[in-house]
Amino acid sequence: MLLANCTQTFGSRRGRGGNDSPLGRYKSTATDPERMHFDHVGVAARDAADLADLFDGLLDAPVAHEETFDGMEVVFLELDGGGYFELLEPTAGGAIADYLDREGPGIHHVALATDDLSGALARARDLGVDLVDEEPRPGAWGHDVAFLHPRSTGGVLVEFVEH
Repeated sequence: MLLANCTQTFGSRRGRGGNDSPLGRYKSTATDPERMHFDHVGVAARDAADLADLFDGLLDAPVAHEETFDGMEVVFLELDGGGYFELLEPTAGGAIADYLDREGPGIHHVALATDDLSGALARARDLGVDLVDEEPRPGAWGHDVAFLHPRSTGGVLVEFVEH
């Protein structure tokens, strides 16, 4: 219904692939299991525990999961309505430590959940997107993940995550 209303209001837009779908070439209806949805935003932090307390107070976002993973303390805060803030505090050198040295604390990446991580990577390759990870790899909370390079995604480090 929402899509029909948008199409009536704004008209059909031509997708990149030349089709007339307002959803574009690789997008599908909300009932399609391949459609991605917001999973979390990763935030680089110097002190994840302090930031978790702050966000819990500000957003009523309690800790849903904590672990030490890949040289980081990782804290997931559950957002009402779905999704998480993932707080990343380095415990050793590595990508997040380097990011903090270079950029300071802040948003590190945006993660989108998919039921088909290999298929999502194939679509990204088809679109000419540079991949950080050519194949899925283990991520936090036991999920498989893969990152897309920000030079291909408008300056945003995008993570695909499969639960």
